Amino acid sequence: MTDCIFYGGKGGVGKTTCAAATGLSLAASGRETLVVSTDPAHSLADSLEADIGPEPTEIEPSESADALADGPAQDGNLWAVEIDPETQRERYEKLAQALASDLRSAGVSLSNEEVERLFATGAPAGSDEIAALDLLVEYVDSGEWDTVVFDTAPTGHTLRLFDMPDVMGMALETAQSLRGQARRIGNAAKTAVFGPMSMMTGNGDDEEESLAVFQARLERAREVLVDPERTEFRVVLVPESMAIAETERLVERLREAGVPVERLVVNRVLEDPHEGCPRCKSRQDRHEERLAEVRSTFPTLEVVTLPDLEGEGQGRESLAAIAERLPR
Repeated sequence: MTDCIFYGGKGGVGKTTCAAATGLSLAASGRETLVVSTDPAHSLADSLEADIGPEPTEIEPSESADALADGPAQDGNLWAVEIDPETQRERYEKLAQALASDLRSAGVSLSNEEVERLFATGAPAGSDEIAALDLLVEYVDSGEWDTVVFDTAPTGHTLRLFDMPDVMGMALETAQSLRGQARRIGNAAKTAVFGPMSMMTGNGDDEEESLAVFQARLERAREVLVDPERTEFRVVLVPESMAIAETERLVERLREAGVPVERLVVNRVLEDPHEGCPRCKSRQDRHEERLAEVRSTFPTLEVVTLPDLEGEGQGRESLAAIAERLPR
């Protein structure tokens, strides 16, 4: 059974770094691991120092693999993918076009743009959130990986991602109902004009099945997201008041959706200020105050801290230092 780890939070807090470091650590421990970026600002390739495209790409092991493993590096492989929503757009547009075709066959005048709005309750068809959910099921159910690590989009996008199964489920139910009504009207008209033999011709079940299959995949995504035996959502934040407030809203929303949240990752904590630097010491004190606030705000969650590293925290060497602090 494939496990899932999601890293979420506001933009710029280090989700990609955490996801990449976790992926390297899991692979070094012997687990077949896939790291998935659903953030439109894709920086996973920079973090892993590798060329990554819209299909899973195997990442060459680095010299830091031994340092990430408990002993010599094991035989796990690391794969990575940056989701390109454009590669998914055509699939979802076909769903809307199939509905439009049935409605027109029943004499209902409806443009493609109007039909597409039926699928746009909360997000446009072909959005990155829908692509992420669809690929979530594909990657998890493929059996190719032991763990799939998701570098999710910033908080607003993340909330929409977890809304998608419910939102799209309702839209698809409405669409299928309209299809059924249109088909009955169309069949009645054909029977009146051409007689009973007209019902022996094709009825376009392929499109209806595609709608049903798509809805089933969204429901399957929901099952995975709320399964505490295989899924964990880790919220990444920095030691700042605004980040804490936004994290509180995100955790509340995830809990309402039934998504398991067990730990927070507080990134860029200043731990060793330069001696003789009053501003550095003041910043360290402020970070300690914010950490105390995090622990009091989320008393039931484990709090993991990551040091404030010089530079961007990119590259295998930096990831190895971060991975040592993150649970697998």
